[in-house]
Amino acid sequence: MKKIALFVDVQNIYYTCRQAYGQQFNYRKLWQHLGYEGDIVQATAYAIHRGDDGQLKFQDALKHIGFEVKLKPFIQRSDGSAKGDWDVGITIDIMEAASEVDSVILLSGDGDFDLLMQKIQQKYGVETQVYGVPSLTAKSLIDSVNQYHEIDPSLLL
Repeated sequence: MKKIALFVDVQNIYYTCRQAYGQQFNYRKLWQHLGYEGDIVQATAYAIHRGDDGQLKFQDALKHIGFEVKLKPFIQRSDGSAKGDWDVGITIDIMEAASEVDSVILLSGDGDFDLLMQKIQQKYGVETQVYGVPSLTAKSLIDSVNQYHEIDPSLLL
């Protein structure tokens, strides 16, 4: 059975699904779908911790589905902008997992991950897949993976 590692850029998926569809992503449906493709041996969701009830319920729901939830504190800068970026953490975890699995699946539209996906393909021969909202996923990321899956209304709540 194919071994799958799944990585979710929660902020990216939340904002792109909200912007494109005004809806939230259905993580349970994705999990069920991937279960037919293989064995999910690692699943990590990277989120920003703001500590509000809705967010805590969402994180509990992800854990219940089977995700490990990694949190970073939400940092409000003095100029009003916010910091909460998991790109380096996601990259490290994917690099570590790539040699242990057959398929790496990333949920993000962030083009910063294109080199990472190319690298793990070349170095480990691992299959790479990305799920992203079509209008909000970087072309460089789509071009860097074996399979690109559009997040469409069938994957929304």
